[in-house]
Amino acid sequence: MKTFEYTITDPLGMHARPAGLFVKEAAKYPCKVTIAKDGKEVDAKRILGVMSLGVKEGQVITVALDGDQEDEAAAELEKFLKENL
Repeated sequence: MKTFEYTITDPLGMHARPAGLFVKEAAKYPCKVTIAKDGKEVDAKRILGVMSLGVKEGQVITVALDGDQEDEAAAELEKFLKENL
């Protein structure tokens, strides 16, 4: 299992467009991917779950990956977050 934290820097937070792109990126990998904020954890491969977190600018999310290709997925998802959020 691999985890990392990321602080959202986008002034609009994790809104629909980047959340949708993040879900697509997470879906490329066979491992389980979850996002947690304030004790609530959701499947990062489901747009409604990601949107339900209501992540705003300055808030910290924890991304957890477990399974095949988790190292590769963690690197790519962290890169995606830095470039888009």
